[in-house]
Amino acid sequence: MKEFVLDCSATLPWAFGSEATAETHALHAALVAGGKAWVPALWHLELGNVLLGVQRKGRIDKAGIEQFLSTLDLYDIEVDSDTMAVAWSKTLALAENFGLTVYDAAYLELALRRGLPLATLDEPLRGAMKKAGGKLLL
Repeated sequence: MKEFVLDCSATLPWAFGSEATAETHALHAALVAGGKAWVPALWHLELGNVLLGVQRKGRIDKAGIEQFLSTLDLYDIEVDSDTMAVAWSKTLALAENFGLTVYDAAYLELALRRGLPLATLDEPLRGAMKKAGGKLLL
């Protein structure tokens, strides 16, 4: 598992130990060991939105968010530069064809375009990846 596409849902268990599994630990270990994760351009915004939401619910504080985000900066997480160029064509079509949000379809499109496995815990996205003939992690 040298390179893969990383979904927000697969990233969050690293911040919340109660949600972590052996598989999410292995995914994290792959990054620590020098693996590379690809993310669509919306990943930072999506992750920030979720973290802010759980902060408002009292599950994490600002210091915890800052620590988590600074840890992510240590890993090789590459933002795909073509996400926006295909948003209204390929990504929108995948969302429509598989009944996904356009946000989730961005991960699917990236994984399919790059021929990489997708790390996600999102069941509709997992189902779409299987139907599209792509590889899944987790």
